[in-house]
Amino acid sequence: MVKVAPSILSADFSKLGDEIKRLEREGADWIHIDVMDGVFVPNITIGQGVVKSLRPFTVLPFDVHLMITKPERYVKEFSDAGADYITIHQEACDCIDSVLDDIHSFGKKAGLSISPETPFSAVESYMDKIDLLLVMTVHPGFGGQAFMSECLPKVADARKMINDNGYSMEISVDGGINYDTGKIAVSTGASVLAAGSAIFKAKDMKMEISRWHDL
Repeated sequence: MVKVAPSILSADFSKLGDEIKRLEREGADWIHIDVMDGVFVPNITIGQGVVKSLRPFTVLPFDVHLMITKPERYVKEFSDAGADYITIHQEACDCIDSVLDDIHSFGKKAGLSISPETPFSAVESYMDKIDLLLVMTVHPGFGGQAFMSECLPKVADARKMINDNGYSMEISVDGGINYDTGKIAVSTGASVLAAGSAIFKAKDMKMEISRWHDL
């Protein structure tokens, strides 16, 4: 079954705890949390304090996507705050191996993300060391952008490598995801759909999440 990871970037920030509870009640599988520093991407969102404050509201896995420079500085903080998956960007880190090791040393699952301009070849050597590959299908930094289908060959390449080598990991896509684009991404090899507005603006969130599960 496809996993649905709603991004709280599209939630009502005045009642984030209630929004988290609603996502669990309506059938979400993970909670996708975008952390942006205003340096790696031109936007600022939330930090580890908010993640910690949200942790008591759900038992769902927290998929924390670090769109920040030098993510090694904050791995322990987000681990302590309650992250289950900690995903760093290939483009933002000069010591990927050691950061992945750090994430695993705290008992967390390690993710690696690539932006639209980054080829799959940039992360091939890490595929046996990660639990999640996050393929961005928009430019990281802001919600509401149009889905970039030209990023999907990377999903296909990753799925082939996973199947050929027997790796146990997830492929997530993030950016411009709705039912139609999610269906295309899943057919290409994605197993996790990170989406914001398409979930939060759905007339019936439970029904929308349910039909995504069947893609």
